[in-house]
Amino acid sequence: MKIGIVGLPNVGKSTMFNSITKAGAECANYPFCTIEPNIGVVAVPDERLDVLTKMYKPQKTTHAIVEFVDIAGLVKGASKGEGLGNKFLSHIREVDAICEVVRAFEDPNVVHVDGSINPLRDIETINLELIFSDIETIDKRLEKAKKALKADKKAQFEIDVLEKIKKVLEEGKSARVVELSEEEKELIKDTYLLTLKPILYIANVSDMQLQDVENDKYVKMVKEYAKGENAQVIPLCVKIEEELSGLEDEDKKEMLEALGLEESGLDKVIKASYDLLGLMSFLTAGEPEVRAWTIKKGTKAPEAAGKIHTDIQRGFIRAEIVSYDDLVKEGSMLAAKEKGLVRSEGKDYIMQDGDIVLFRFNV
Repeated sequence: MKIGIVGLPNVGKSTMFNSITKAGAECANYPFCTIEPNIGVVAVPDERLDVLTKMYKPQKTTHAIVEFVDIAGLVKGASKGEGLGNKFLSHIREVDAICEVVRAFEDPNVVHVDGSINPLRDIETINLELIFSDIETIDKRLEKAKKALKADKKAQFEIDVLEKIKKVLEEGKSARVVELSEEEKELIKDTYLLTLKPILYIANVSDMQLQDVENDKYVKMVKEYAKGENAQVIPLCVKIEEELSGLEDEDKKEMLEALGLEESGLDKVIKASYDLLGLMSFLTAGEPEVRAWTIKKGTKAPEAAGKIHTDIQRGFIRAEIVSYDDLVKEGSMLAAKEKGLVRSEGKDYIMQDGDIVLFRFNV
């Protein structure tokens, strides 16, 4: 599962990517520094694994992961091929969700591609290019559906759905605001509309703005826009995050305390991105390994078992499950069992985030 980091040139995308992944993507103060996308695999921060590691003292601890892709900066006219437009759009098409970085700080030493700071204008510049590209995709699909209608009356349903989406796009809104039934979603899945992808906004602020970030005028602008898409906004200072990412755990903790922060902005971004993809983790714990396993929300127990090994799914008998809170409170699986807190669940059980599981199977 991939999250694409997008934004105008010079908004802090590559610096944020470097900080998240420590992958050393090239970063400079001029447009189009990133041309081919940089890719980094990142561990999802999970305090539960730290606690279980202390409890079990395993040989290894394995976090869930999410992949970030640093995509070239976009400019006005990208949908018509301006700048690196065609590459930019094709790279977005390949990701599962979008993390849009918006510049919300003033600094005369950092060039802004449009000459002034206006987060709302910047968001609209990017989103309109994605909308124009989607209208082109819809038009092509409509043309095919209308031709098919002569031979197949069922094509009318597809035409109705496509026209419903096109109407919203032409109003300058993203396809993600259109209310679609499961059947309609399934029908348009293979159109890979850019504005249908889930989105998370990052407001890149200065260290001074962080002190009263909730009342910052630029952050408020971004939040107001995001509200219309039911999207989350995370304000962070990319400069500080870059500094934090280079520190050892203890030093990082001290710096966060000095800044009055509970966790880094990037940890929030990684967790929110994982959630944005509709993902969650179930956990396994023992002396060989404490591990978070990634599954889609709504996954049933046998499919979750298959994440560990296909044989476990094939021979699934039951899942023995204890909630993380109950296990930590009781101190061991045995103590939790004695208290009747370990449940036996069958094939129809829908997994919950943080379930600690032992799968019973027979092959």
